[in-house]
Amino acid sequence: MRKISETSKGIICLVTSAFCFAMMAVCVKLAGDNIHFMQKAFFRNSVAFLIALVLLIREGAVKGKASLAVPKVCWFFLVLRSVTGSFGIFGNFYAIDRICLADAAILNKMAPFFAVIFSFFLIKEKIKLVPFIAIMMAFVGALFVVKPSFNFEQTLPTLAGFVGGMGAGFAYACVRKLKSLGCNSKVIVLFFSAFSMLISLPYMITSFDPMTLYQVLILCSAGVCAAGGQFGITAAYYHAAPRDISIYDYSQLIFSTMLGFFFFDQIPDRYSFIGYTIIISMAVLNFVWTKKNHEKEMTKL
Repeated sequence: MRKISETSKGIICLVTSAFCFAMMAVCVKLAGDNIHFMQKAFFRNSVAFLIALVLLIREGAVKGKASLAVPKVCWFFLVLRSVTGSFGIFGNFYAIDRICLADAAILNKMAPFFAVIFSFFLIKEKIKLVPFIAIMMAFVGALFVVKPSFNFEQTLPTLAGFVGGMGAGFAYACVRKLKSLGCNSKVIVLFFSAFSMLISLPYMITSFDPMTLYQVLILCSAGVCAAGGQFGITAAYYHAAPRDISIYDYSQLIFSTMLGFFFFDQIPDRYSFIGYTIIISMAVLNFVWTKKNHEKEMTKL
C-alpha cells in the first residue's frame, strides 16, 4: 500500500477544514434571521472555548502548568488578536445572514492578503512586488463582490464581510507574532474565544433572543463545525508548509457555492463571479510565486 505524503495529508486536512467552515456558515444561516448575529457568535465561540479549555487542562496535566504560562510580552498581542478576531467573526456572521454564502466566503478569504499587509507592520515582514500586485488586484476583485453603491443599506452586509476579512487578516498576523514570542496556540484560542464571548455578553443579558431546541442544536453544530475547521487548519500546516498547500483553502468557495444553492437556492450574480475569478487568480499567482521563490532560495544554500 502506497504511503500518503505529508503534503497530501496537508491538502486533505485543509480541504476538510474548508468544508467544515462552509458547513458552519450553513448552520449559522439555518438558525434563522430572528437571532442576532452576536448571539450566534456567542454560541460558536462557547464551543471553541470548551474544546480549548479541555485540551489545555489535558496538556497541563501531562506537561505541567509551566507549559501554559503566558510571557508578559504576549498579553498586548493576545488582546489585539482577540479584538480584531472578534471583528472578523462578527463581520462574517453579519454577512452570512444577509448575503449569498459564496460572497461571504470569498470576502472572508481576503484575510490572507490582509495578513501580509499587517505582518509588515507587526513583524516587519517585507512585502515583495508580486505579492503586492496580488493584494492590489485582490482588492479590485473584492469591489466586484461588494458592489459599493450610494444605497448604504444594500452595501452594508458585503462591506461587513469585507471588514470581517480584514479583521481576520489582522488576527492571523497577530497569531504569527504570538507564535514567534512562544505563546501556546491553545492559550491563543482560549483567550480569543473567552474575549469574544465577553464582548457578546452585554447583548446576551439585555436582548437575548429566545431560541427553539432546533436553533440551539444548529448553533452548537455551527460551533462544532468551526472547531473542526480550526483543528483542520492546524493539522494541515503541521503536515505541510503554507507555501505548498495554502491555495487549497479556497476550496471553501466551491463548497459554499454548492451548499448555498442546495440549502437556500442562492446563485451568485455575474459581478460576484468576476470578483471570485480575480481574487482566486491572485491567490494562485501569489501561491506559485511564493513556492518558486522558496525553491530558488533553497538552491542558493
